[in-house]
Amino acid sequence: MLYHLLYPLAGRFTLLNVLRYPSFRIVAAGLVSMIIVLLLGPLFIERMRVLQYGSSNVREDTPEGHKKKAGTPSMGGALILLGVTVSTLLFADLANRFVWAALLVTLGYGAIGFTDDWLKISKRNSKGLAGKKKLLFQLLVVVVVYYAVLSDWHFHVEPRFPWVFVGSFVDLHVTLPFVPTRLFAPNLGWLYLPFLVFVVIATSNAVNLTDGLDGLAIGPTIVSAMTFLALSYIAGATIGGFSLAEYLRIAYIPGAEELGVLCAAIFGAGVAFLWYNTYPASLFMGDVGSLALGGALGMLAVLTKNEVASAILHGVFLAETVSVILQVWSFKTRGKRIFRMAPVHHHFELKGWAEPKIIVRFWIISVMLALVALLSIKLR
Repeated sequence: MLYHLLYPLAGRFTLLNVLRYPSFRIVAAGLVSMIIVLLLGPLFIERMRVLQYGSSNVREDTPEGHKKKAGTPSMGGALILLGVTVSTLLFADLANRFVWAALLVTLGYGAIGFTDDWLKISKRNSKGLAGKKKLLFQLLVVVVVYYAVLSDWHFHVEPRFPWVFVGSFVDLHVTLPFVPTRLFAPNLGWLYLPFLVFVVIATSNAVNLTDGLDGLAIGPTIVSAMTFLALSYIAGATIGGFSLAEYLRIAYIPGAEELGVLCAAIFGAGVAFLWYNTYPASLFMGDVGSLALGGALGMLAVLTKNEVASAILHGVFLAETVSVILQVWSFKTRGKRIFRMAPVHHHFELKGWAEPKIIVRFWIISVMLALVALLSIKLR
């Protein structure tokens, strides 16, 4: 918004020329989102204490020790979304389709999570929105955003044979980590949309499953946001006519650098939220946060052409999801559990690991995986 309102005045006020540079707007978005969440945090926590009076906000399928967390204010993800939305709208180029696609999916998934959280509070139980309804709404959000924002509609009007052709602003090729893009990048064609939907929904629900300990989900989310900031900037930025993507032989995506503004906003809001969410948490993220942030990370993976590489970057989220799948499969087929409790962070809890130790070690693993994901770019 500021880019469109103030940059045209740069001829009269030289200082406004800084808005021309994505690098400046990226840093500004991160700072503003951080300030918003930090300043509004205490007021939000107090308000949620009043709204949630008598509600436990603790899942039934958690270790016994989690009962002491009952009554901790939740839905902190709404605060994160406020910081992310305001700072992105202020500093991003709002003519950029990629920014709108990622932001709309983030807000759409946030609305789904908000509904789930609100049902838990109003009904005084931990079940909330049914799982199948969640998946259906997640599917609808991605498909609607894809066709409304990321599709190129061509209308051919003729009396006898009218038709509509739908193209895509998204590259339908899939790149693989450690494999040079010019050597192998298969075009999925019409299959790309189901693939896109899978990546976004899977990432969103993986983050949701990980959100079980204080600060456990937001830590890797912050790491992923910073990694995607670098990936989006590399994919779209040109410096003096020199393309970083061309130099690294990865997919060049004009306009992708603007996604760095959204990434920085997520980073800033996430770090500020960690101020209140770190052990012992004063505020939980809730589904409004985990589903939304997961959706954002999924869209960033798609829009920066790192769909497969995101499986490495999001290794912590992936491990949590796989642990649940394996646990259910083993119990149904063998009548035995692989883990003491799933997701896997609860397994380590029941083994006697202190909660802060689990959280910090998962953060360390997340940083290591992010470095591997970044390393894969150069090796391409």
